[in-house]
Amino acid sequence: MPLMPNAENCTLAELDVAIRCSKRQQDAFRMQAIKALLLGVTRSVVAELFAVTERAVYDWIDRFNESGIDGLFDKPRSGRPRKIPPEANARLEEVVKKPEEAGEVHWTGRKFHGYVREALGIEIGYSTVQRWLRERGFRLKVPQPWPDRQDEELRAAFVERLCTWLGDEEIDLWYLDEMGVEGDPRPRRRYIRQGEKGRITKNGDHLRMNVTGMVCPRTGVFYALEFSHTNTAVFAAFLEHANRDLTLERRRNLLICDNASWHKASTLDWGRFEPIYLPPYSPDLNPIERLWLLIKSEWFTDFVAKTEAQLIHRLDQALLWAMDRTQGNQTTCKPKTKLRHTQEGTSENRSSEPGPDRSAPPLTKPSAASFGLSPQHRKRTGVRVDTRGHRPQSREPRTRPERRHA
Repeated sequence: MPLMPNAENCTLAELDVAIRCSKRQQDAFRMQAIKALLLGVTRSVVAELFAVTERAVYDWIDRFNESGIDGLFDKPRSGRPRKIPPEANARLEEVVKKPEEAGEVHWTGRKFHGYVREALGIEIGYSTVQRWLRERGFRLKVPQPWPDRQDEELRAAFVERLCTWLGDEEIDLWYLDEMGVEGDPRPRRRYIRQGEKGRITKNGDHLRMNVTGMVCPRTGVFYALEFSHTNTAVFAAFLEHANRDLTLERRRNLLICDNASWHKASTLDWGRFEPIYLPPYSPDLNPIERLWLLIKSEWFTDFVAKTEAQLIHRLDQALLWAMDRTQGNQTTCKPKTKLRHTQEGTSENRSSEPGPDRSAPPLTKPSAASFGLSPQHRKRTGVRVDTRGHRPQSREPRTRPERRHA
């Protein structure tokens, strides 16, 4: 066994650099001990200075002589074995996805922690179980309600036709849908300190307005009217105004909508539009749904209207903002040309949809083209019909609301 470190392995200057760059104090101690030995300090004195045995000093000399400075660094260690054995991971993941296999209806963190302790027969901490869940991508979320009545053959056939329409330069696609807005909408998630109870105003006054709108993904043009309710007469009024106000650029204009009863009334006059109906229970194939989500997120988070006039004013501002962001609408409302999942009635089989586009251009005064209206129509303060429908209007300078990140 060598008694002294080999001075040919490195210079004192190299040791000094390694000591300064060392991330662990224990590694630096070993290099300082080797430096002291190279300077002529005896092994017994080094052992006393660093509060170790001479046997430890011998080990450091061996490591230095065999591998140089690199030998003085500790190698990665495996650490304590995991409480949950690797062979149990697949089974536990399956139980997380399907609580009924463990005799449960749903999981909470504490319930699953108790199940793991009983199933594996081990003592394991709550935080360890939570860390195991996070490592495997599990988060405690409220599943999105989803119908189990979809016809996948009809959906696939529709997407195939959609791809054909998108490739036809004589066809423009328009997507239509209705949206309801309440005076005190459902609160959004936010960060709140532990022990505090966050509150948001909810008066329950049942103030509500409906919007019927349509968007052309190719151009980003968005057109909408506000109504107090929705039925066949209201929808007929919307079609009348849309045919009169919008400037259509292509020969054929397909208006894609869902299967609501008022969309299929025999008395409707579709004018320059050709109605196309989505497959039943397929809101994911209507991209205007993403625009509705964006409008509610940007304009109705934490907003509470005490009167109908306040709600209408806010809705006017939101729709004008959506009409201005034509470039953003092209991204937000891009048609879905692939079925990314096959729905089988369980949320875990569904791929998450891309969130709404938030890269809107700065808010500016809307042009007549953004409304699809002629200048003389823009001079009107609003078109009131017996269904209480009217165009969104702005009488004050509009400012974009401060973004809130939930």
